Amino acid sequence: MKLLIIARPFVFHGGVERATVGLVTALVEHGYDVHLLSLRGQAPVRGVRLHTLWLPPLPSAARVLALAMNARLAVRRGTWDVVQSHERTLCQDVYRAGEGCHRAYLSSLERPRARGLYHRIVLALERRVFARTPSIVAIADAGRREIETLYGVAPERVTVVYNGVDLERFHPLNRTKYRETARAEAGIAPGAFTVLFVGSGFARKGLATTIAAFAALSDRESRLVVLGRGDAQEYRSGAARLGVGERIAWLGARADPERWYAAADIVVLPSRYEPFGNVHLEALASGVPVVASASAGGAEVIADGINGAVVNPTDVAGITAALERFRDRSADDLAQAARRSAEPFTYAAQVGGFARIYSRFTHATCDFP
Repeated sequence: MKLLIIARPFVFHGGVERATVGLVTALVEHGYDVHLLSLRGQAPVRGVRLHTLWLPPLPSAARVLALAMNARLAVRRGTWDVVQSHERTLCQDVYRAGEGCHRAYLSSLERPRARGLYHRIVLALERRVFARTPSIVAIADAGRREIETLYGVAPERVTVVYNGVDLERFHPLNRTKYRETARAEAGIAPGAFTVLFVGSGFARKGLATTIAAFAALSDRESRLVVLGRGDAQEYRSGAARLGVGERIAWLGARADPERWYAAADIVVLPSRYEPFGNVHLEALASGVPVVASASAGGAEVIADGINGAVVNPTDVAGITAALERFRDRSADDLAQAARRSAEPFTYAAQVGGFARIYSRFTHATCDFP
């Protein structure tokens, strides 16, 4: 089957990017003729034919519209069995709603933004995508419900296909390989209880709430490690005001997250909006429990009290209580429970979910005239 995937470049390997690389690579391994339509800057992917999507420098509002229109023109120049888009475009048989619903994201904001031109264009594209795309893929059951409720999409058009995770790269054995050296690099004592926050987009991912919950911990020797892209200045200032600035390691964006899962005792991710969050699977695969937001699709893989906890993303006291509960638990027992919960989420299982969707198509049926 000749498959075209439309996706923005995944050059920096953050959680979303790692998930996309894993899916694309697994599709190739399962015999699909995979073509990738992406913007300039996309690194080669073994076994994948890369097609460059031209896009001039534009303001954000014009850029999102130009991407949709230029993708449509590019798709029309080829012949495909199935066109799958990970972006809000106008020419796909399958839309993977990896970003969830922009409408729901805007509603989740603590201070809702004015609906400027950019947001109006994204919402208009989103309405068209959900109205006209034959098959919609949600990455969690929460996303499926959201799409059906907010946009009136018939249940038979929406399928849940969970992300996969690299179970070899993210493994409990990394604790033996990396824990000591990673902690030394971050200036963390060998026995210090260590909380890990991983995520770019600090406001949406709940970094301020994480810091406040960490500051309330009774263990004053505990440490917090922050990984991710973003302007950390206001969060550093907030940590200093709470008296925990010296107990936080700010590591920025890293290409070696497996070392930091190995260094951590627990991951905290109180996102205000998160369609899934591959950090959940990476942490669990690494044998690390997760304090997850009830607003995140990733909460669906958390069994409260066993491999983590599910909390209200704004409940500082609830997050602190969850950290206290896990602080004295057996690390080996937690690692086993976490790892078991991640093992069903393979890339092969993800490809199997998409294969069942692809089997409905005999040729591309894009929604342009």
